[in-house]
Amino acid sequence: MESKDSSNVPYRFTHGEFDITVVSDGFIALPSDIIMPEASAQDKRAILARLGGGRTTAPMYTNIPVIRTGKEIVIVDTGSGSQFQDTAGALEENLKRADIDPASVTKVILTHAHPDHMGGILRDDGSLLFANAEHLVNVDEWSFWQDDALLAEGLRPFAAGARSNFAAIGERLTMVAPGTATINGIEIVSTPGHTGGHISLSLEGGDGLLITGDALTNPVVSFEHPDWRFGFDADHGTAVRTRRMLLDRFARSSTKLLGYHWSYPGIGQVERFGEAYSLV
Repeated sequence: MESKDSSNVPYRFTHGEFDITVVSDGFIALPSDIIMPEASAQDKRAILARLGGGRTTAPMYTNIPVIRTGKEIVIVDTGSGSQFQDTAGALEENLKRADIDPASVTKVILTHAHPDHMGGILRDDGSLLFANAEHLVNVDEWSFWQDDALLAEGLRPFAAGARSNFAAIGERLTMVAPGTATINGIEIVSTPGHTGGHISLSLEGGDGLLITGDALTNPVVSFEHPDWRFGFDADHGTAVRTRRMLLDRFARSSTKLLGYHWSYPGIGQVERFGEAYSLV
């Protein structure tokens, strides 16, 4: 059962035992040299247009699922807060529009620690947005950002931000491992490459639902050109293997996928398209 009245109304649907609301954090604008640095100038122009962008950038939407199951209210990622771009950071406002009180959230699951996924854990006054929630992160993701070598690379701002955000969570931070089911019917799936410990979430029910985080970042490029490099992927080779594994697997199934940066509300299925794939 699904409903979407307008772009200003949160998208709600049920999946098995889960009641899910997709809440927007707004969007971020990325340049073509991040979205598809290896593409030709002609391909860049064509794909930017398909993504609703301009001459050099395109919007990347931010779809944040809030999952109700039993007594749990689980949110997956926290958006940007004020840590990335002014066009994002609308999560708290849109939670209120959806009649979801941040204080009622029991668990926050972080797919990874990039600022557009984790920057919203804090309000501008320094308080935790989800003050009563346990915050779950893959132990491999936490360890990835502790590597001092990242501070000497181009990822320095991301690494410093991740460490600061982890520290801000304090005692509400819980380390988890892929393959575990920390909540009945929700399994943590290892999908590394975008970051060292990136995870996705598999939800039981029907033909299944996978919340992909940034394992399939872009609704055009990740499907039609899965071997192309994405500028923010930490490990290109691993990211490609993860993308192809997911695409091959789900092109042969009826599983739904929910992508963080796909056009709102970010729900679709994988279809084989010649030697590549498409998001339907």
